Amino acid sequence: MAVAMSVETGISRKVLEFLHRYQRVHQSGEGVPTTLDRIGEAYEKRTAKIDYFVRRNESIHFVIPAFPAKSPNRSKVLGPSPDLGESIALGFLQSLCDYVEHFYSPGARITICSDGHVFGDVVGVSDVLVAEYRDDIEKLIATAGWMSLDMFGLDDAFGERDYPKLRDVLESDYSDSLEELKNNIRTDAATRALFDGIHRFMFEDAMGARDGDVSKTKIRNQSKASAYQTIRRSNAWSRVVSEHFPDAVRLSIHPQPPHSEKFGLHLVGTSDSWLTPWHGVVLDDGVHRRLVKRWKAEELGATMVSRHNRPSHFVAPKITADSKEELSA
Repeated sequence: MAVAMSVETGISRKVLEFLHRYQRVHQSGEGVPTTLDRIGEAYEKRTAKIDYFVRRNESIHFVIPAFPAKSPNRSKVLGPSPDLGESIALGFLQSLCDYVEHFYSPGARITICSDGHVFGDVVGVSDVLVAEYRDDIEKLIATAGWMSLDMFGLDDAFGERDYPKLRDVLESDYSDSLEELKNNIRTDAATRALFDGIHRFMFEDAMGARDGDVSKTKIRNQSKASAYQTIRRSNAWSRVVSEHFPDAVRLSIHPQPPHSEKFGLHLVGTSDSWLTPWHGVVLDDGVHRRLVKRWKAEELGATMVSRHNRPSHFVAPKITADSKEELSA
């Protein structure tokens, strides 16, 4: 005899079915699950997290470390300020909460745990630019009336704004050693994929800003060291987030294995599983809006559009089959 599904589990399943549509997956050689029934233990853990709030008739709380600052590589992005990519991504997160409220009246809320101050010094973005970017994100949220979204950063966690000091605290109190990280990269496919993805971004950004006398090999080695440092800081920040929000459902902007407790989520459509609004631009072909790197949009002959006297996105004729192959390259 089939066992009746509890009210809590029914709601949790609806939430996870919605998230599943936008899942950002790192396959790790094990394939992508096509139904919720194929993600086993991870599904049970995610369900338990959501059930915690449903039993209390509270808003389901999600946290997502994201929206750090724009990449300093101007061949990827339009500039240091948020643009249409961030607006679409934030609107998607609000829509997620709206969707939940349709069948669960307390709805959902999402805390964006901005991690720009966590590793800005490593990726070449100043604390001033990080702060300006966060201010702009908060203005976007307030102007649009996205009431289900809020922000949380390094200064919120520790109650002060001496960012170099706070980064030292992260490294001394919350970070794994470099040796531990290197071992995880060697032995864990998901960690190795994370390192490879971040190393690629670091290398691209460094190449975009390099002095002509610096060799590609030297830049690759320097970007590898930066990738290690970024991941150590990011993991430390993850522990701080968990400490402050122990019951929250954890979302991620990075691809995650299908069975991970963290749920990797596409915020904006893209053919690159690692691309985010702060590493790319929006290309609108009149049918779809997708993230690409700036140089690819320009290579396709797209036209830049401005909004409120700021660069916003690119527009181009409908993407052809050949162009899609170029965008995926």
